[in-house]
Amino acid sequence: MTYLSIIIPAHNEANRLPKTLVSIDAYMSRQKYSYEIIVVENGSNDDTVQVVNKYANIMNGIRLISIPKRGKGIAVKTGMLEAKGEFRFMCDADLSMPIDDISRFFSSDFSNYDIAIGSREVKGSRRFNEPVFTHIRGRIFSNLVKIAALPGFEDTQCGFKCFRAPIAIDLFGRQRFYGMSFDVEILFIATKLGYDIVEIPINWYFNPETRVRMVQDSFAMLKDIMILRKNWQSGLYDEKYNFK
Repeated sequence: MTYLSIIIPAHNEANRLPKTLVSIDAYMSRQKYSYEIIVVENGSNDDTVQVVNKYANIMNGIRLISIPKRGKGIAVKTGMLEAKGEFRFMCDADLSMPIDDISRFFSSDFSNYDIAIGSREVKGSRRFNEPVFTHIRGRIFSNLVKIAALPGFEDTQCGFKCFRAPIAIDLFGRQRFYGMSFDVEILFIATKLGYDIVEIPINWYFNPETRVRMVQDSFAMLKDIMILRKNWQSGLYDEKYNFK
């Protein structure tokens, strides 16, 4: 089995992917373990597919999966279930966390956990270039998530998370949300099922070109949190589900 799968959801990422793929390849090619880089293109109308194919021809281990339905959640789900790695790591296309920080997820301090999630809030983490107002809005939302669904977690929305293969297959097989709320859904199910989760401090660089619409997305996600609680109570997550 491949040791590590890196899964990158990509919707209209033709401009950002070249730098990201070069950085990941430069780091991973120095490692002693086997790996694959899976780019899951979802509903793009730019040159994302052509860009990935170009780099797949000149770099080792890059694999393109293209799906018609748009949504970060469905892209990550597809990558997690198609991956071959013993560990499966989701990674934002803008690489706002330096790829070198991936080594933190495999530290001996965290070797006994089922899931390791990157955190911009726990001790040892650092944020760079983030506007104060953006940070405040993010903390307000994070605290609402803690109250409504995930007490005990400081940062559920960081785009860098690592799962052991059996846990990834179990959790993403139960996933129902294919938009921005999928992180909360996956972690909510994981806590209910008793999986061990640890937050990993990372270095994180704010990207002014972020596609997160703070106000609109926050309201939509809070609505989804109420839905996922009902889903759990109704037993909807007892069965695996494939998006149509």
